[in-house]
Amino acid sequence: MEGTNPVNKKLAAALSGGAVLVLALSGCSSDDSGDKLNSWAKQVCDAVQPQAKKIAAANTAIQKQTSDNSTPAEVQKTDSQAFQDMSDAYKAIGSAVNKAGAPDVEDGEKKKTDAVKELNTISASYGDLKKQVDDLDTKDQGKFADGLKGIATQLDKLSQSGNDALAKLEEGDVGKAMAKQESCKSASASASPTKS
Repeated sequence: MEGTNPVNKKLAAALSGGAVLVLALSGCSSDDSGDKLNSWAKQVCDAVQPQAKKIAAANTAIQKQTSDNSTPAEVQKTDSQAFQDMSDAYKAIGSAVNKAGAPDVEDGEKKKTDAVKELNTISASYGDLKKQVDDLDTKDQGKFADGLKGIATQLDKLSQSGNDALAKLEEGDVGKAMAKQESCKSASASASPTKS
């Protein structure tokens, strides 16, 4: 059997979907909203920026490991570390939103609570994927490839649920306030999946 290349590429594609989560933290419209909301947005965006870079770096590491000559052991090591980094990053984003408190909008408390809950769930899911990668049999290339396929499928679902959570947080004035923050703009740029 040839290298795990097709599966790795599927995994990399699913992972770059995960980068969209952080992209959701950058809107494009810009209206005047209250000072309180702007200061909330700045606090969240400033905290998100380094985490967005971490997620982007994890994506890049996995994409680099998609060549034919990567051994299952190399893929396992890279993916395991990447999932750990992503888990840590989403947990940190959840903590940042929690620390910032409710945004100064209608249903702000619910928006905050829902987003934090979802971000923590995503963090736990990446932690679970790390365990699954660690448990794969790297000596049997066929089994390893099948295991990666299953992980890629879970990643697709994971990126979608995270998109939904952040989209809800950013409806209306919250998104407008975040769109004006330089740190959110650069977070968005660093998390964009690169087309290979």
